Amino acid sequence: MSQIGIIGIDLAKQVFQVHGAGADGSVAFRKKLPRDRLLSFLIGQPRCVVAMEACATAHGWGREIEKLGHTVRLIPPIYVKPFVKRQKNDAADAEAIVEAASRPTMRFVAVKSEAQQARAMLFRTRDLLVRQRTQLINAVRGHLAEHGVVAAQGPAHLKRLAGVIADKASPLPAMVRELGQLFLEQIDELDTKIGDLDKKLRAVAGQAETTRRLQTMPGVGPITAVAVETFAPAMQTFRSGRGFAAWLGLVPRQCSTGGKPRLGKTSKMGQRDIRRLLIIGAMSVLKASSRSAPPINSWLSRMLAKKPRMLVAIALANKMARSIWAMMTKQADYRGPVAAST
Repeated sequence: MSQIGIIGIDLAKQVFQVHGAGADGSVAFRKKLPRDRLLSFLIGQPRCVVAMEACATAHGWGREIEKLGHTVRLIPPIYVKPFVKRQKNDAADAEAIVEAASRPTMRFVAVKSEAQQARAMLFRTRDLLVRQRTQLINAVRGHLAEHGVVAAQGPAHLKRLAGVIADKASPLPAMVRELGQLFLEQIDELDTKIGDLDKKLRAVAGQAETTRRLQTMPGVGPITAVAVETFAPAMQTFRSGRGFAAWLGLVPRQCSTGGKPRLGKTSKMGQRDIRRLLIIGAMSVLKASSRSAPPINSWLSRMLAKKPRMLVAIALANKMARSIWAMMTKQADYRGPVAAST
C-alpha cells in the first residue's frame, strides 16, 4: 500500500470507482466506494496524486482532498477518452484517468476556489436570465408577426410591440393582447433581475486589482473582466500570449501533414464564455472606430481596408487575448499601440 503513486477516481452521484496504481503503473487496487466513505478511505492512503475528470463536482472534491495532503490533478474528459480500453465502464474510466494523469505532457485544470465558483455562478445566472429574456422577446415577435405586427430584433424594438399590445384600438384579438401583456410582464421582471446582477458584477469587478487592470483595455468591461478572472487559469500556465489565445479557441484550426501547413477556420475549441465576450468587445471597438477613424497605417485601419468586419473582429479578439496575457503576467495596465511605440 505504501508504494501507491496515483489514485484515479471516476466521480458519480453516489458510488465512486477508485483505481490505485503503483509508481511503476501496476494495479494496486480497484474499489467501489459510496459517497460518504470516499474521504475516509483517502485519509488512510499515503500522500499521493489523486486524479479526477474536470466535471461539475470535481472542484469541490478537489478542495476537500487537498486538505488531506494529497496532490489533486483534474483532467479534461476529452483527454481521458483515448485511454479507455475497449468497453466503457466505471472501472475502465478510473483506470483511464490514472493512465492519462501519468503522462508527462498531460494538461491539467486548476482547482477552483469557492470564491471563483461563486463568481462563476453569478456570471452564469446573469447569462441564463439574458437568454431567457431573449427567448421571451423572440416569442412576442413571432406571435405578433402572425397577426401582421412586425418589429426588428433586439430589446430596443420591444417598445413598438408593447405599444400595439397596450392599444385597445389595435386590430389584435383580446386574447392576443392579454397573453402579450403576460410576456411583457415577464420581460420587465427579467430586466429588473438582470439589472441587479449587473450591479453585483460591477461591484465584484471593482474589488480586485486584476479586474480593474483588465478594464483599462478598450472593449473589456466589468463582465469580461470578471469572466477572465473567474474562468481563466493562471497566466503563468501559458508560455506566451499565443498560448492563451489558442486556449480560448481564437486561432485557426490546423490540418497540417507532410510538412505542409493547412490552416482553416477559427478552432472554437477553448473557453467559449471568454471567447464570446472578447469578440463582442472587439465588435464594439470596431463600431467606435467607425465613428472616429483609426490612425492612418495602423493595424486596424489596414485590416478594415481589405478584410470583412467579422474577420477583423476575431483577429482583434486574438490580439486582445494576447494583450491580456501580457497585462496579467507583467502586472501592468493596458498601453495603446501609439503609447507602446514611444
